[in-house]
Amino acid sequence: MTSNLDVIIAGGGRVGFQTASILANRGDDVTIIEPDPDTVEAIADEWVATVIEGDATNPDILEQADVAGADVVAGLTAQTGLNLGVCMAATEMNPGVRTVARIEQETGDAYTRFVDDVLFPERAGAQVAANEITGNDIRTLADVTGTLDIMQIRVEQGAPAAGKALTEVRFPDGTLIISDDDGERVARPDTTLTPGKSYVVAVEPDVVDEVLQLMRG
Repeated sequence: MTSNLDVIIAGGGRVGFQTASILANRGDDVTIIEPDPDTVEAIADEWVATVIEGDATNPDILEQADVAGADVVAGLTAQTGLNLGVCMAATEMNPGVRTVARIEQETGDAYTRFVDDVLFPERAGAQVAANEITGNDIRTLADVTGTLDIMQIRVEQGAPAAGKALTEVRFPDGTLIISDDDGERVARPDTTLTPGKSYVVAVEPDVVDEVLQLMRG
């Protein structure tokens, strides 16, 4: 079983709100910081996350969001400077926090001096953002496909599919296990889903959560 994350998201727009929804559905504790009162009210009506009205670069607002106890801070507004500022302020206040920033244009690794991971607008869908926030255990290859997700998923000890051969696991329609645990062979019916190992999986969006439940618990 995976541990729930405490996540602070700066920005309650489309990407921020949908990312918060995905993370909340996975069981993570999410706090959104958003300056626009109308957006704050709309988020509060949905009950998907704690929402704080204010400027996420303000240390007092970050303290109110409990940045000291956060596992991840993600700047997901449409403003690069603001996202970087939030992440840098969060790191100053909590050196162990993981930071993810949405960036306006692709510039290679230029921004990784300041944050742990970056997202680019044309690829910053909520599913991609959620996967970046949760770290390296799940990676979506968003550039390769349309709505189909190609994911690398690590099997967790105690998950329903852990230790079982593919023939023993009832994956939902719309799922295809592509690789074995070393990524060098195509998965076969007798491929065993070994805890701690990662597998490449093709999955349709409406069954992603079910697949993650089977493989990660």
